[in-house]
Amino acid sequence: MSKSAKIWLVATSFILIGCIIFGGVMAMLKWDFTKLSTNKYETNNYEINEDFQSISVVTNTADISFIPSENSKCSVVCYEQKNVKHSVSVKGDTLVIEVVDTRKWYEHISINFSSPKITVYMPQGEYGALSISSSTGDVKIPKDFQFKSIDISESTGDITNGASASEGIKIKTTTGSIRIESVSAKSLDLSVSTGKVTVSGASCTDDVTVKVSTGKANLANIACKNAISRGSTGDISLNNVIAAEKLSIKRSTGDVKVEGCDAAEILVETDTGDVTGTLLSEKVFIPRTSTGDIDVPKTVVGGRCEITTDTGDIKLKIANN
Repeated sequence: MSKSAKIWLVATSFILIGCIIFGGVMAMLKWDFTKLSTNKYETNNYEINEDFQSISVVTNTADISFIPSENSKCSVVCYEQKNVKHSVSVKGDTLVIEVVDTRKWYEHISINFSSPKITVYMPQGEYGALSISSSTGDVKIPKDFQFKSIDISESTGDITNGASASEGIKIKTTTGSIRIESVSAKSLDLSVSTGKVTVSGASCTDDVTVKVSTGKANLANIACKNAISRGSTGDISLNNVIAAEKLSIKRSTGDVKVEGCDAAEILVETDTGDVTGTLLSEKVFIPRTSTGDIDVPKTVVGGRCEITTDTGDIKLKIANN
């Protein structure tokens, strides 16, 4: 037997022995991988007895959920690492939840199969400003609450919001999805780098702004002053989006589909993609495409509808015509 063959035989033997040992250990643990975690977790319940209006949450990797309490009391339940706990207190008129990381540098190297969780139980009703800053984790806010303003900033995580705000709603995530469900606000500002934006119902007295670097956007049942969307790569679909003044969409690569939408002025620009769908009222169409087909109504009244593509078709109709 050659020397290289012997080396491969010994290496294979060690791999097989390792697999057998691993299988035996996991069998003893009933294949519960969470038991391999080197991080220790505990659940801490913080009762809130002071009155507050606003809420501020600063954490690293915790999922955050707001749930209506069954009574008039407020509490915060944290499922957290023993050396990465959260402080919960009322400062002024603000409920403040902050992460307190007491780990040594070497404790950051670990095996982890669980995720921290912050659950805020509070009575249904109206509150002041809601501010959330997190690195990694999902955020869920139901329709049971209303705030003066909502400002959420995430690095990696999905955000679902059904709460309305008397002022603005601003949500930003780098990698993750944003979902908005039946809200009212003065303005709505949504931004993702890599992910999907879905709005299923929004009423805003000012602008709705959606920014996407790479990802799709689905916008439905929106009434606002101006609807503005900017993006690099990704399709955008609009259904029953009504802007009192301007509907403006710009994409580098992606299709634009509008169904039952309208605005006093419509501007659509995409380098590579088709523009198709139906509008609710007549427009003065100004279509431009380099290598695509154009099929638009020959109407001469209404607001300006300027559509520009480099590579793509432009096919629009007026509903009920």
